[in-house]
Amino acid sequence: MVVCFLILVFIISLVSFTYASDPTSLQNFCVAVKDSEAKGSNVTPVNVNQLPGLITLGISLVRIDYAPYGLNPPHIHPQANEVLVVVEGTLYVGFVTSNPTNPNVKNKLFTKTLNPGDVFVFPEGLIHFQFNVGKTNAVVFAGLSSRNPGVITIANAVFGSNPPINIDVLTKAFPVVVNVIKYLQGQFW
Repeated sequence: MVVCFLILVFIISLVSFTYASDPTSLQNFCVAVKDSEAKGSNVTPVNVNQLPGLITLGISLVRIDYAPYGLNPPHIHPQANEVLVVVEGTLYVGFVTSNPTNPNVKNKLFTKTLNPGDVFVFPEGLIHFQFNVGKTNAVVFAGLSSRNPGVITIANAVFGSNPPINIDVLTKAFPVVVNVIKYLQGQFW
């Protein structure tokens, strides 16, 4: 427990030195949707909703617990960088660059396998993921550089929108046949 507390203090210190407040305007709404079909991970947030004292600090935290082979699926935080510290287990993590000015790194995937004590940084607004590659549970803590980092899970947003995105748009964006899009849309609640 002391180790977890020290990790939290480290994350808070690191993030608070980096950003004293949110660098961009914040959204004034939050729509929370419970994921009823778990991917083998559970995210426990600590943000202004749970700890109002964070409102002026420009930071938030999460604890993520992973079952063996559990996944925190590809997602983005549109308003925050994320610093992740592995407490237990082995994770395969990564992020993808998006439309940079250098064509040599366009959509480049950066990955690493992390073990207890390892740290990884996910830049603001980039698609990233974590996957427990071990046969045991994994636990991480992450600090985010915003009191409201936002989270957009890519597959949920694209294939699980309500109402659904027009199939013509999706078949053109993802060069696949209509039946594949219908199948993917049918996987979401």
